[in-house]
Amino acid sequence: MALHEFDLIRRFFTGIGGAGPDIALGVGDDCALLDPPPGCQLAISTDTLVEGVHFPVACDPEALAGRALRVNLSDLAAMGAEPLGFQLALTLPSADEVWLAAFSRGLARDAGLFGCPLMGGDTTRGPLAITVTVIGTLPAGAALRRGGAGAGDLLYVTGTLGDARGALDVPGEAHLAARYWRPEPRLAAGRLLRQFASAALDVSDGLAQDAGHIAAASGLGCRIEADRLPLSAALVDACGRALASRHALTGGDDYELCFSVPPGKAEAMEAALAAAGEPVTRIGAMVPGAGVLCVDGQGEPITLERSGYAHF
Repeated sequence: MALHEFDLIRRFFTGIGGAGPDIALGVGDDCALLDPPPGCQLAISTDTLVEGVHFPVACDPEALAGRALRVNLSDLAAMGAEPLGFQLALTLPSADEVWLAAFSRGLARDAGLFGCPLMGGDTTRGPLAITVTVIGTLPAGAALRRGGAGAGDLLYVTGTLGDARGALDVPGEAHLAARYWRPEPRLAAGRLLRQFASAALDVSDGLAQDAGHIAAASGLGCRIEADRLPLSAALVDACGRALASRHALTGGDDYELCFSVPPGKAEAMEAALAAAGEPVTRIGAMVPGAGVLCVDGQGEPITLERSGYAHF
């Protein structure tokens, strides 16, 4: 017997991630009802993942579910927000119960891990696509923005870069595959950076391209020193240092934070994030002018064929 839409929701998605203290009403009604903490703003972000564009055809649904939630949580991290909950719009070619069981298992695992309950959404028939809307909270006026960097501010990134792109070159390498399927949303780092950063975003489409968004929003240029880029040993071993560096600059799908910090706050920021176990690396600086300049160890400009992923 065919699985009815409401049975599908009840069996596979009700209760994912628990209730949450700020959610008055979650899955099962026409709208979710929220009770955000006093003095807080809501941070809201939506991303759509389409089969064959954003993830491989016929991939593991449990891994896919976790990735879909994590890449959206990275947007909250980039603003310095705490997860409140999320909504899911799921377009399915068929109501495959085995696929749904694995997908909901992966979703429940990471919703619980990051304290981000499911609080509604939609299901419909069509080519496989997953749209997640995350909602977070943060103190009013405290959000990290792309604009706000000043000339001379130092440019940093969290974690390592290029691993997710490297996974496409060497799909059997365990560390790189984990970095693609289970990116780490830097929520703790984002919260701490509210005290220090002048601008921030998450690296989704490639560092050179995304750093350019900070530069453009701040009315500045930025200079990236390629020999400072944090590269994992797994990426260098799999691809060689030259290609690893290119992947770090343009590969995308890293979901690390890129942010600027005034020089007078840099030492305190580095100490605070180190104490929290959040790795950061200085990779350059904001400079007068416009655009992004990438240079090698001798200060010579690096020519990039592209700066990152283009959706159109």
